[in-house]
Amino acid sequence: MKNILVIGGTGFVGRALLAELTRDVVYASRRNCSWGDGLFITVPTRHRERAKALTVLPTVKIIEADVHDPVTLAQLMSGQDAVINLVGVLHSAEGVPYGADFARAHVELPQKIATAARAAGVRRVLQVSALKASPNAPSAYLRSKAAGEAVVQAAGGEWTIFRPSVIFGEGDAFLTRFARLAKVVPFFPLASAHARFQPIWVKDVAATIAESLQRAESIGQIYELGGPQQYTLTELVRYASVTAGHPRQVWPLPEWLAWLQARVMEWLPNPPLTRDNLRSMQVDSVCAANTGLPFQRIATPLEAVAPHYLG
Repeated sequence: MKNILVIGGTGFVGRALLAELTRDVVYASRRNCSWGDGLFITVPTRHRERAKALTVLPTVKIIEADVHDPVTLAQLMSGQDAVINLVGVLHSAEGVPYGADFARAHVELPQKIATAARAAGVRRVLQVSALKASPNAPSAYLRSKAAGEAVVQAAGGEWTIFRPSVIFGEGDAFLTRFARLAKVVPFFPLASAHARFQPIWVKDVAATIAESLQRAESIGQIYELGGPQQYTLTELVRYASVTAGHPRQVWPLPEWLAWLQARVMEWLPNPPLTRDNLRSMQVDSVCAANTGLPFQRIATPLEAVAPHYLG
């Protein structure tokens, strides 16, 4: 595993993964191991200028490319040992069985990646999905994630799939959003207030993905990734506001009003809530049997990290 293609590497999880992989490059010799020696990471992006900060990372090559184009994807796959797909979107227009944006990012792209990887002889394919992804899930988001998993598995080869719960860390779009809102709103009228999550630190996700490249036993496995504790959405919103220094009350909304709130918010750019988000929260985003991390890793508690960036 010396040549690695990271698709979606400029995003939230991608930046953490690149830092983890290049950390091994820098410190491999000090740890008396060969991992990282001669490692080369390729990161395609639609806008290279927006990813300039990543160019300082050792052995990382940023290429402006359209990964949805099969010809371009085939060229990117040439000479790679592994491909990691981190691409994901949170919103899409309504559609059956899922909207066009979900179909393009979560189903069609993994299909193209799996096909190109197999044609190029890429050994490993790692796919980041979502906890509770299922073809029978209530939301289009979770159904599309399950469809993406299915096409990767159907292509054969040495695949590994990761299903994280909500991911937190500096720059996240979850706790940080509530912390910022707490500065300007007097209270939180909250939909799906009792939905449960098992938040996982982005660096734990990145470290697990990176280690799986070295673990033969990870081939053909689906890993659920969650932190050490479960929380309701109400608890997380209260925690974010208190930690940010702006404690706010949470007012759980009745179901009919929650759907109305989501319908209105869908008109906003980058909406904080959609009807499909509500459908996703009908299924608690928690691991089976409270499973945390593979490879005997110990997940980092939310309270050990969040105060450093929410404050």
